[in-house]
Amino acid sequence: MSTPTALVVRGGWEGHAPVETTDLFLPFLRDAGFEVLVEDSLEVYADETLMHGTDLVVQSWTMGDILPAELRGLREAIRAGTGFAGWHGGVVDAFRQATDYHQLVGGQFAAHPGDLVDHTVDVRPERADHPIVTGLSSIRLHSEQYWVMTDPLVDVLATTTIPRRPEDPWSEPVTCPAVWTRTWGGGRVFVCTPGHQTADLEIPGLRQVVERGLLWAARER
Repeated sequence: MSTPTALVVRGGWEGHAPVETTDLFLPFLRDAGFEVLVEDSLEVYADETLMHGTDLVVQSWTMGDILPAELRGLREAIRAGTGFAGWHGGVVDAFRQATDYHQLVGGQFAAHPGDLVDHTVDVRPERADHPIVTGLSSIRLHSEQYWVMTDPLVDVLATTTIPRRPEDPWSEPVTCPAVWTRTWGGGRVFVCTPGHQTADLEIPGLRQVVERGLLWAARER
């Protein structure tokens, strides 16, 4: 059996530390048996031969623009079985004008009320047996808490509840998906909305969720 390949694509807004955060997971991927390729350009998505030979794409690219050929290449590769995974703005605040990308990922960033706040990410009891979150219940963070719009077809594994303060215009607390998966043709997609800063991804429970999500999303062999 050939060695699986993981493609790490990182760039965009530097505030989400795309290099530092992805560097956390490169040793893990190599130890898991992947050959790891790292790219700092979206042009790789338009390389049909490379993309269809890739078993997992790990993306950390906040905001920015993606060209039609690049997005088409990414969507088709995932449809053919390539996995796709990432965290925070690197996946759900990427390519704000590309609605076909939002459909692929299954959600889009809307806000982070209060900026850095104490909050929890809570595993949904009915999904507690999923391999990405099994054995976990609640993860505590002091970081951005993402309010996201999501596709009804995503499988929500964990949520976070944004409170309502007296000055807030919304009418009641809002519970948003925080960790989810979906399928896209033959491919699997994993999204973790926490991960604003490198320190978040070093929290044992959250790091475990991401590591498990990377393996879950990778092409089945």
